Amino acid sequence: MPVSTPLLTLGVGDAVSVQVYGRPELATTTYVSDDGTIPVPLAGDVAVAGLSPSQAGQRVATAFRKGDYLVNPQVTILLVQFRSQQVSVLGAVRSPGRFVVESRTTLLDALAQAGGITDSGGDVVAILRPDASGKVVRTTVDLNGLSHGSVPASMPMLRGGDSIFVPEADQFYINGEVQAPNMYRLRAGMTVVQAISRGGGITARGSSSRIEIRRRNADGSYQVRSAELSEIVLPNDVIRIKERIF
Repeated sequence: MPVSTPLLTLGVGDAVSVQVYGRPELATTTYVSDDGTIPVPLAGDVAVAGLSPSQAGQRVATAFRKGDYLVNPQVTILLVQFRSQQVSVLGAVRSPGRFVVESRTTLLDALAQAGGITDSGGDVVAILRPDASGKVVRTTVDLNGLSHGSVPASMPMLRGGDSIFVPEADQFYINGEVQAPNMYRLRAGMTVVQAISRGGGITARGSSSRIEIRRRNADGSYQVRSAELSEIVLPNDVIRIKERIF
C-alpha cells in the first residue's frame, strides 16, 4: 500500500509568520505555544494546533471579525520553522533517533538525517504509521526500487509520528578455497557464481565443480549438497569451495 502525501499541520513549537493584507502593523512572527495557540495582535490567543496554515489563517481572520477589529481581513499564515513534527529512525542506521520533518521530508531525507544505512543494513525498510484509529500500518519500501535509471520512482513522504525501521540485511557465508572467506551481505537474486566473486574468486587450489551449500531447512535441520553456479543463494547459506581432486 503506498504511503500518501501528508497534510501539513501546525503543532506546538512551530514558528509561524502571520500576515494581514493591507495591515502591516498587525504582522507578527511567533511560536505555537504549549496550549496550541498563537498570540495575535488585537485578536489575542488563537488556537491553531492541528490546523493547516491555510485553516489557521481562516481561524485568525474569524477572530478579527468576531472581535470587530476588521471587517473582511485577509490573513496568510506561513510556516517558518517546523519543530512539532518528528519521526523516529531505528535499526541499522548510523545515528538512530528522533528527527524533525519538514512539509516535504522524504524517506531518504530522514535516513540521511540518521547518518545513512550501515554496511549491514538491508535495502527494504519499513514505515510504521498510526492511522486515525491508532492502529499502526506497516508499509515496506524497497530502496533499490525508488529509481529506475535516471527516472525517479514515487518517493515516500513522511509526517510527524512516523517510525522508520531499517532491518539488518540478510547474510551468506563463503569459505574454503576462496580468496577472501567471510560473511557477506546477500543481494536479492544473487547466484552462487556472484557469491564466489564477492569472496574474491576461487583460489588456484579450488574447483568450480566442487561447491557445496549448507542450508537450513524449515524444521531447523541442515542439508548439505552440491551446488550449481547458477542457483540462487538464500539467507544464511554457507557456501564451501572444495579443493581440486587432482
